[in-house]
Amino acid sequence: MEERGDFHYSLRMHRIQRKGGKLYMEGVSVEALADRHGTPLYIYSAGTILDHYRRLRGVLRALNPLVCYSVKANSNLAILNLLARAGSGFDVVSGGELERVRKAGGMAAKCVFAGVGKTEEEIEAGLRAGVKAFHVESEEELQAIAAVAGRKKGRWAPVALRVNPDVAAGGHAKITTGTYANKFGIPFEEVAAIYRRAAGNRYLRLRGIQMHIGSQITQAAPFRAAVRKMVPLVARLRDRYGIDYFDIGGGVGIVYQDALASGQQGWWKTPKAQRFMTLHEYAVSLVSLLRELRMQILLEPGRFLVGNAGMLVTEVLYRKQTGKKHFTVVDAGMNDLIRPTLYEAFHQIEPVGKPRPGAIATDVVGPVCESGDVFGHDRTLPPVERGDRLAILSAGAYGFAMASNYNTRPRPAEILVTGSRARVVRVRESLADLWRGERKS
Repeated sequence: MEERGDFHYSLRMHRIQRKGGKLYMEGVSVEALADRHGTPLYIYSAGTILDHYRRLRGVLRALNPLVCYSVKANSNLAILNLLARAGSGFDVVSGGELERVRKAGGMAAKCVFAGVGKTEEEIEAGLRAGVKAFHVESEEELQAIAAVAGRKKGRWAPVALRVNPDVAAGGHAKITTGTYANKFGIPFEEVAAIYRRAAGNRYLRLRGIQMHIGSQITQAAPFRAAVRKMVPLVARLRDRYGIDYFDIGGGVGIVYQDALASGQQGWWKTPKAQRFMTLHEYAVSLVSLLRELRMQILLEPGRFLVGNAGMLVTEVLYRKQTGKKHFTVVDAGMNDLIRPTLYEAFHQIEPVGKPRPGAIATDVVGPVCESGDVFGHDRTLPPVERGDRLAILSAGAYGFAMASNYNTRPRPAEILVTGSRARVVRVRESLADLWRGERKS
């Protein structure tokens, strides 16, 4: 481990550890939480979220950045409030997310409003709230924002263009955003001309410029390549139009497996090991380029702050053996955590109780009526029995936030743990909740 911020956080560093063989989140027994609140169950560590926020700001302290947490990663009000009290800003992509931030105590003036398809109602909401800026993804959107502002007497809209630098970031095709094959941003070559035209519009104020090249990026090189390409353009726009910030986006990846973390090697099979950049390497690759701009620097981390802070706890319902496969059927499904189905994502799976001796190779699957409802193929786990609980780790980002009611399944409860205290931050949905608002005729 590197003291300066290695991405290879161990389970203990996530505040997930074993005591007497049993899994704990901070100072609270995971088994006890499952007994009390049922499963499936999301559990988050407040300490991990704050630790990651402070580490990120710490390695970039030379820039004094404004960290704008990407709300789409996990939008629970308690998590938003935790970060707001720590001083975080927010990156929102809908009117609903903006209202969530305000409800949680966040400041609209520290919110950037992104998204390729803002409606006029959302633009009006952002103007009323007083967001820091709209991050604009097309010239037509810029014209729409100006038109909405023009209908408000004495109002103007703060804007920053999102630039697509055409830099490939690697990773899954569904989460890359920085190439011309993606729907996001304005092509690099067109940006200067659009700023020139926007500067003449009295209903717009040019506040900054933004980029975001993708998600779950594990190497420093793509970040540095994109920033290096952007810096000369940013400097010209700063000098010509007085823009005051450069938002370099988010995308910092996390480790989804760490077979050595628990000290019990051999329980599972993991993908081929990959060396991840450290936070120190990330900072070193960017600080020298950005410091010379003498502008406010914004970051938009999401997964990095909350991903390794959460787990989804599920109970074993049945075991079955076909002619070729062993299956462990659990009560969580793809409607609760869709990442493995949608992105072929790997999540480490751990027994919640004290592991039994031995090992089995099994597919961990859910009850949803889809063949893709699988959390892990051919995982090597300790033998499990009906009623055992399993923890699906690194589920704090794009877990509950992407959950649905498919198969008419209520969404799980959410628990936030702080030290030895655990509190329910979202109650489990009831069946009646699922058809509230519907009409039979």
